[in-house]
Amino acid sequence: MDKAQIYTIVALVAYALTMAIVGCISYGKSKTLDGFLLGGRRIGAWATAFAYGTTYFSAVVFVGYAGQHGWNIGVGAIWIGVGNAVLGCLLSWLLFANRTRKMTKRLDAKTMPDYFEKRYGSKGLKILSAAIIFIFLVPYSAAVYKGLGSLFSAVFPGVETWVWMLIIACLTAVYLVAGGYIATAYTNLIQGVIMIVGVVCLVVAVLCHGSVEGVTGLFENLRAFESLPGDPNPTTGTQLTSIFGGSAFKFLCFNIMLTSFGTWGLPQMIGKFYAIKDTAAIKRGTVVSTVFCLIIGCGAYLIGATSRLVLGGKLPEGGIDSVVPALLMEVLGGGVLGSMLLAIIMILLLSASMSTLVAVVLTSASAVAVDLIPAVSKKEIPAKRQMLLTRVLCLVFVACSFIFATRNIPIIVSLMSFSWGIVSGCFIGPYIWGLFSKRITKLGAYAGILSGLLTVGGATLVISLRSGFSAAAARSPEMGVAAMAVSVVAVIAVSLLSRRQLKDPERIDALFSCYREE
Repeated sequence: MDKAQIYTIVALVAYALTMAIVGCISYGKSKTLDGFLLGGRRIGAWATAFAYGTTYFSAVVFVGYAGQHGWNIGVGAIWIGVGNAVLGCLLSWLLFANRTRKMTKRLDAKTMPDYFEKRYGSKGLKILSAAIIFIFLVPYSAAVYKGLGSLFSAVFPGVETWVWMLIIACLTAVYLVAGGYIATAYTNLIQGVIMIVGVVCLVVAVLCHGSVEGVTGLFENLRAFESLPGDPNPTTGTQLTSIFGGSAFKFLCFNIMLTSFGTWGLPQMIGKFYAIKDTAAIKRGTVVSTVFCLIIGCGAYLIGATSRLVLGGKLPEGGIDSVVPALLMEVLGGGVLGSMLLAIIMILLLSASMSTLVAVVLTSASAVAVDLIPAVSKKEIPAKRQMLLTRVLCLVFVACSFIFATRNIPIIVSLMSFSWGIVSGCFIGPYIWGLFSKRITKLGAYAGILSGLLTVGGATLVISLRSGFSAAAARSPEMGVAAMAVSVVAVIAVSLLSRRQLKDPERIDALFSCYREE
């Protein structure tokens, strides 16, 4: 083994032991369902802020989005990171964190489907939303496994990708099943620190590379860049240095909206607000989370923007998804210091992905154990049995994600392409309006969920029939943004038309009185 492999293995073992220890320590505080899913609603500002940020950014962001958009768009792609920090993080915390905490505490809602049922008085909404979470989030976690496994295979070319995915799955299962949300919150804090150190180190290393020559050199060298003959993604220096994305401006805007506003309706993101302990923690968490997202988001896309220079304008054999792994090996592949930095970066990417995986798995497992099974069976499940069922389903979903990632099941890959937009497009309308307006009806909430689902489904069908499914997948950002907009409008429109069906005004008034407390 070379030095990079040795350092990476040492760092991986140390990281695994730390995660396992945190999971075991947290076991005693996660023996109840409320403790397992929400940490007893006593999680502090820093842990919640880092949990939000690390769930936001996974290896998919670094390898997929930053690599692809940095290669094709250039420095303008950094605006995606800025949008994620300002719109997806800062604005989300300012608008929704305190209201979500107070409303879900008053309702005693532990999950997004649970919130929909108790806010709108509809078990059908609970079943529908739980089914959507299960169908579209598990494929997303499978994609994260696959992307991370590919990264480790780049460092260890002699080891099959599935081996790394299995290691990641086992490590995820240990601390999630043992410690639940408490374990994930505090491991996210550790993972967040690793991510910040790793991104800062990588940005410095990339900017100091001979082909980049610092920030000034980045713009000068990109401006003089010329695509190689036969380049499958030809571009110009003007495009790569355009601060607003040049010819890709429209595409850039849709990606900013999808990846930023999309967090407003994703249950694995919103769930962090259920668990934070008080208003003071929210104020501190808002600042910490925003700064974290700004560093990670902008750092990732800045690294992607340097890729054409570092790689000499030659797209790696593995295609666009191999851009960042190839960049890492080029910048950090030699010398003791480079090998040590590469080990840190690999743990950074592992941390980013595992935090997202745990959030998605916990959301999916709770949707089935807490929401779907009791609603469908129409039987009251004892708390201890429900707790055991949730832990078992966490294991099941980790296993399913691993199997889907290794089998290359076409339908799973297809669902993953649309998962972010569909889930957020379905939930964003009924979730937000349920926090702010007393006049939202059950039919309005149904309209928000179904309209988001039908917007993506209908557009996919039409585009696929005309130009094939690959063309539809390429338009998934536009579909996701459209679904979110339609959902927000549909909730209000249908609620106005069905306002006579609004029942229990006294219950709603009492519910909204939670905002006047504290």
